[in-house]
Amino acid sequence: MADPIEDYALLSDLLTGPLVSRRGSLDWACFPRFDSPAQFSALVGTDEHGRWLLAPGDPEAVVTSRSYVDSTFIVETHWRASTGSVRVTDFMPVGHATSSVLRRITGLEGVVEMHQELVIRPGYAKIVPWTRRVHDLDSGGTMLQALAGPDALALRGPHLPEPHTHGHAGGFTVSASDIVDFELTWFPSHRPAPARIDVDAALQQATAYWTTWGSHCRSNGDYGEAVKRSLLVLRALTNYETGGIVAAPTTSLPEEFGGSRNWDYRFCWLRDAALTLESMLTHGYETEALQWRDWLLRALAGQPEDLQIMYGIGGERDLPERVLDHLPGYADSRPVRIGNAAVAQFQADVVGEVMVALERLRMAGGKEDHFSWTLQQILLGFVEKHLDDKDYGLWEIRGEPRFFTHSRVMMWAAFDCGIRAVRDHGLEGPAGHWEYLREKLREEIMDRAFNPGLNSFTQTYGGTQTDAALLVMPQVGFLPYRHERMLGTVARLEDELLNDGGLLLRYRTETGVDGLEPGEHPFLACSFWLVEQYARTGREDDAKRLMDQLVGLSNELGLLSEEYDTQEGRMAGNYPQAFSHLALVRAADALHGVDLLSLARTL
Repeated sequence: MADPIEDYALLSDLLTGPLVSRRGSLDWACFPRFDSPAQFSALVGTDEHGRWLLAPGDPEAVVTSRSYVDSTFIVETHWRASTGSVRVTDFMPVGHATSSVLRRITGLEGVVEMHQELVIRPGYAKIVPWTRRVHDLDSGGTMLQALAGPDALALRGPHLPEPHTHGHAGGFTVSASDIVDFELTWFPSHRPAPARIDVDAALQQATAYWTTWGSHCRSNGDYGEAVKRSLLVLRALTNYETGGIVAAPTTSLPEEFGGSRNWDYRFCWLRDAALTLESMLTHGYETEALQWRDWLLRALAGQPEDLQIMYGIGGERDLPERVLDHLPGYADSRPVRIGNAAVAQFQADVVGEVMVALERLRMAGGKEDHFSWTLQQILLGFVEKHLDDKDYGLWEIRGEPRFFTHSRVMMWAAFDCGIRAVRDHGLEGPAGHWEYLREKLREEIMDRAFNPGLNSFTQTYGGTQTDAALLVMPQVGFLPYRHERMLGTVARLEDELLNDGGLLLRYRTETGVDGLEPGEHPFLACSFWLVEQYARTGREDDAKRLMDQLVGLSNELGLLSEEYDTQEGRMAGNYPQAFSHLALVRAADALHGVDLLSLARTL
C-alpha cells in the first residue's frame, strides 16, 4: 500500500511531476509529460505496479529530517541507521530535452547499507518492459535499460541492481564522505540514450533556477513563506514549453478513502489556470501570466461552440475518461480513472473566470492584441447564447444540470469585465448591450438565488442548500463583502457546511445534487475563501485562526492536497493541488491587505 499522501514530495522539471515518499520510494512518475502514461504506478496500486526505492536497508533506520533546499524542488532526506547516517538528495534537472530523476547519497557518518529496488511498469503498469544491461558509450561502463513501445528508461550508477522477482534489486554500502549518484532518464525508445548528466552541474543549475524564480516573489507578512512555496508549486505544475498549468500531477487520489470520487487532474482547467494567473500577477510574475494567455489563445482557437472547460497540456481537446481495472487504487479506492468525462460538460462559470483573469492582466499593464480581444468578444457571445441554459457547475456534478448560483454570478462577471475593457481600457465593443445583459443577470440572481427565509443565497435557483462557491460572489465584485445578504450567507455557510474540525465542506453531498454516493472531506480552497471573507469584513481574529489552521495542514515541505480528513488527520484527494495553493495566496493577500482586483472593485 502507498504511503500517506502527505508523506510524498513533489519533484519537477517543468515537464512532469514525480512523487517520492518519505521512505525513499518513487511511487508515481509519468514521462515525458504530466499527463503521459505512468511508468511508476505504486501510488495507485502496489509495489509491483512500479516504483524506485532507494533507502537504508536497516529496518530500524528512521528519517530525522526532510526538506526542500531553500526555494527549490530539491529534496534532502536525512536518514539515521544503527550503523551511521546518510543524506539522500532527490531532484530533476530543469530545462533538459528529456526528463531525468537524479538521486545522490552522501555518507555523513559511519557505514550505512543502502537498499535499492527498481520495478519499471510502463503504460500504467500494464506492460512489463524488456530490461537488460547494455554498454554505456558515454561512460564506458554499463547501464540498465528498459524498453516498451515508445518509452525507454536508462538507469546509470555505480551499483546497478540485479534481476529480482518483479524487477531489479541490490545493495551497496556508503561510508562517511562517500558520494554515490544514480540517474534515471526517460527517452524515446527509437533514439539512443541521452548523454550522462553531470550531477554537480545539474544540481547547481536546478538550485539557481528555482532560487532565482522564487526571489522575484513579491510577498511578505506572516504567511510570506507559505505564499512563496504556493507560487513555486504553481510554477512547478506549469509546462514550460506550452504554458499549460495542470490542476495536480496525480490521478485518482480519493476524496473519500475507499470511495469512487477519484478523478484525473493532470489536465489544464481554464478555471484553475485563470485563478493562477491572478495570483502570479499579484506577486510579480507578469511573464508567466502572458505565457498562460498565449496558451489560452491557442487552446481556444476555433469555433466558440467548441469551448471546453479543460484541455491537455498542449491544448489537446480529446480527453476521454476510462477506468484502469487492473489497479486497486490508493487505499483500495476504486476506480482508478485516466482522462476526465467532465471535459464534455457545459460549465457556465468558466468564461467568467477567464474574463476576470484577463481583466486583471489589463490592469497590470498587459496589452491586448487584435486576436486576444476578438477572442474575448466571441466568448461573451458564447455566454449570451447560453444565458438560458442550465449547467453542471463549478464542482462538475455528475447529476442533472441546474441553474447554479455561482455559475450565474460568473456569467455576470464575464459581461462586467467586457464592459470594463471598453469603458476603462478603450477597447471597441458593444458595452451598452453588455450592460443590459449584466443588469438583467443581476436582477435575476438577486431574485431567484436568495432565500429570504434562510437569509442566504443558495446553491441553485429556488434551492434550500448552500454552497461554499457562494463566497466567490464578492471576490468578483457582484456584491461587497459586507453586504447584508453576503453576511447572511456566510452565517448560513458556517451553520451548514463547517465540519467538526472547523473546515468548510463544498456542499452537503447527502443531497444527491452531484449524482454520486455521499461522502467527502473538506475542500481546502473553500476554507481559504472563508479566510478571505473574514479578513475583508473585519473578522481578523477569525481569519487568522482559520488561516493558521489551514497552513498547519501542509506537510513539512509546504505542500497541500485537495481535501483534508480532519477526523483521521490526513490529506485526501489529488496532490499537490493547484486550487488549494492559489486559494492560500488569495487568503494571505487578504490578511495582508493586498489591493486585489476584487478589493478595488467592491470596497
